[in-house]
Amino acid sequence: MLRVTYIGHATLLIEVGGKRLLTDPNFDLALGKFLPRVSAPGIALDALPELDAILLTHAHADHLSFDSLDALPDDIPLFAPPSIAKWLGKRGYRHALGLAPGEAAELEGVTIHAASATHKGNRYGIDRWRSATNMYLIDTNKASCFFAGDTALTADTMRLVENHLAPHGRNLDVALLPIGHAPWWKPGFRKGHLTSSDALALFELLKAKYFIPYHWGTFNHVTSTAFDAIDRLRATLQGHPLHPAVKILEPGTSFVLPTTVS
Repeated sequence: MLRVTYIGHATLLIEVGGKRLLTDPNFDLALGKFLPRVSAPGIALDALPELDAILLTHAHADHLSFDSLDALPDDIPLFAPPSIAKWLGKRGYRHALGLAPGEAAELEGVTIHAASATHKGNRYGIDRWRSATNMYLIDTNKASCFFAGDTALTADTMRLVENHLAPHGRNLDVALLPIGHAPWWKPGFRKGHLTSSDALALFELLKAKYFIPYHWGTFNHVTSTAFDAIDRLRATLQGHPLHPAVKILEPGTSFVLPTTVS
């Protein structure tokens, strides 16, 4: 079984192969001092089921919340890019494990493959050595799920799927892709992010069976509201042939991969 529950922003609960993985946990009431959360987490932090691992893609505050990490179990692996894992280890998170692009980790039947994303993920302006950003492919050989973190649409974005699934004649089951929006006067946005249209194009290139968008409906941003990207995606999907395969989850709702899909 593969079940994905949208908690908010880039925080999703992925249940597959008998394991539960939490991505980029952020349950904060606000992003920084000026951007309050506009919708409650779909699952309260203290109501989460028992977890088997945490996947962290990069150090940006909307993806890495120290308050959330402090409230989560510290006896399970916290996978992150090596530079981020080293930094977290020095801060007392001894369960942080580096997973470099090209490497994989095993969780008793669940394989987590890592690749580099096109995104500058350093937390502060001066810490460019912490800019590494991961993407992850979660695979049981029966069900697969791609979590893109934050990334741009490039020729390399599909490599995890092409390298690990295509050679075995398998298609990706679920693509978890971020959607964002920037005004016309912010042309650099797409160098490290996906717009809703970019995410839909990537979904087609990945040849995935289903697409679940995230990174929406949680925090307002300086240049866009929390709902700009999802509103544009919904508008684009009207009459689009792939509309039935796009599963827009409200916080707290889940998608279960149909059992007829292998």
